[in-house]
Amino acid sequence: MHNKIKKTYRFALKTSLYITIFLTLLSSVFLYVLHSVDFIYLMSFALITYLLSFIIIQYRVERFIYRRVKKIYDDLTLLESSSLRKQPITTDMATLTEEIDKYAKDKKLEIETLKVREEYRKEFLGNVSHELKTPLFTVQGYLLTLLDGAIDDEKVSQKYLNRASKGLERLIYIVKDLDMITKLEVGDLRLNIETFDIVELVESVFDLLEMKASKKKISLIFDMDYNEPILVSADKERIQQVLTNLIVNSIKYGEEKGTTEVSIENLIKNKVIVRVTDNGEGISKSNLPRLFERFFRVDKSGSRKEGGSGLGLSIVKHIIEAHEEKIYVESEIDVGSEFSFTLEKAK
Repeated sequence: MHNKIKKTYRFALKTSLYITIFLTLLSSVFLYVLHSVDFIYLMSFALITYLLSFIIIQYRVERFIYRRVKKIYDDLTLLESSSLRKQPITTDMATLTEEIDKYAKDKKLEIETLKVREEYRKEFLGNVSHELKTPLFTVQGYLLTLLDGAIDDEKVSQKYLNRASKGLERLIYIVKDLDMITKLEVGDLRLNIETFDIVELVESVFDLLEMKASKKKISLIFDMDYNEPILVSADKERIQQVLTNLIVNSIKYGEEKGTTEVSIENLIKNKVIVRVTDNGEGISKSNLPRLFERFFRVDKSGSRKEGGSGLGLSIVKHIIEAHEEKIYVESEIDVGSEFSFTLEKAK
């Protein structure tokens, strides 16, 4: 228990007083019967009785409460008995009850949190297993087919080797993303902060993803013409990865012949906010709180068809938080989604 329990002598004082009055009166009656009442004797008797009663009662009641409360702690296994002080504690039952109740509630909350974490851990391990299993079994299937004799057919062997190679690329992609998230979480990934033009960086990402977007006839555009550079301070490579992941997602889940629009606005004096907006299928409100979890997929079947490691948004969140910045998401079903993040302006 973090708060020190208040120690009170009220119970022992009152009880000792009652015992003293009772014994003194009894002694007075006894002496009166014997016709020999000694006032000094009575006062001495009362004082000694009071002191002895107080010491015995205070000690015994404290030990009584401590032992039984400790047994309750052990029996319920909600509280660790070691959290009790090893000396006698208190006769103030209201304070003691309040502290036990508070500690029990804290422990209950801790247990519930651990249960949630355990469920998340199970789900995460299941997702990792599934994501790794799919490309591994794919590669294994093609290689076994080749070993069974298909390797002698040059056309088939080339086809299967190419597919096996793609499976390995996906596997490597997942492992690299997991490694990056781990480094970001433990603070092992150092950021190379530099000054660069965010407009130019967005344009380079547009160029890289132009062919991917053209397959769905999606236009990659700015909300307006940015004739002047907008300089920010960040890790250029990591922010490029953030933009790439967000724009790739907007292409994956965007409507055919739709648009992915990027805008850059002044937020406050030393901040800008970068927005990536699409007119795709949108995300339901129930899925928004878990959107940045590892391997979480809004549409599990559709997402797997589109490929990817399922770690993109989780990486985005970790990179932005590593910069001590914020990321936001707004979405509406059948209307579209907007992901936005802040960056510090260059001084």
